[in-house]
Amino acid sequence: MKPTSDGALLTAELKIAGRLDARFFALLKALQDTGSINRAARTAGLSYKGAWLLLEQACNLANEPLLHTATGGAGGGGTRLTEAALALLAAWQDLQAEHRDFIQAQEARLAQLPALHGLIRRMSMKTTARNQFAGTVGAVEVGPVSAQVTITLASGVEITTTMTSAAAQRLELAPGQEALALIKASAVVLVTDFAGWQLSARNQLQGTLSRIERGAVSSLVVLTLPGGSAITASVTNEGVEALGLKVGVPATAVFKASAVMVATQP
Repeated sequence: MKPTSDGALLTAELKIAGRLDARFFALLKALQDTGSINRAARTAGLSYKGAWLLLEQACNLANEPLLHTATGGAGGGGTRLTEAALALLAAWQDLQAEHRDFIQAQEARLAQLPALHGLIRRMSMKTTARNQFAGTVGAVEVGPVSAQVTITLASGVEITTTMTSAAAQRLELAPGQEALALIKASAVVLVTDFAGWQLSARNQLQGTLSRIERGAVSSLVVLTLPGGSAITASVTNEGVEALGLKVGVPATAVFKASAVMVATQP
């Protein structure tokens, strides 16, 4: 389930015989309209070779010809769909309409289940930020230039963010509002021993290292917080070795309030 460009949460791909999909039928429709494989390929966003590959595969599997090709002559050359191909295209168009109605009906049904609908909407955002937390807006302090906002997770963990006052007003942030906090893994610093020092960073979340995914140059280190939430930090392999990071070691994830992005639903 994922949102489409029109905001729908449910999508499903329709295929006939496991291989004839929207791309193939877009090509057939364009061929019906243009009478030229070259023009139809461009209309359907395919290369000439790719269009022929799709058509040849379908024709090889059909019991009767799908294309009628004429070369030269007084009427000029061209390619047109046979009756079998036209029937196949019509069947697809009918199925597609019914399929769209079915998805819309299920979307309406999903809207009647607020908890599940909300969960899916929270999971639908696509972003490169590794850390995404769902919570509710707590305190909102808006000043002349900047604003400070606290987002409380279900576990009770609080994340503080700063943004411009204009951004806070645009998001219409208010206590109790549902929101997402997004933090890049590269913005998270792990501390295993403060040695008596205090840091200026507003967010300092204590937890236990639960997973280390080592890469060629850097590692993704996962810290599990109280309540089960997890935050990931990107750490160089040298840093992992220098700090002696291992699963089960307590640590604190530190990140600036300015490193937290906030997302809300209008």
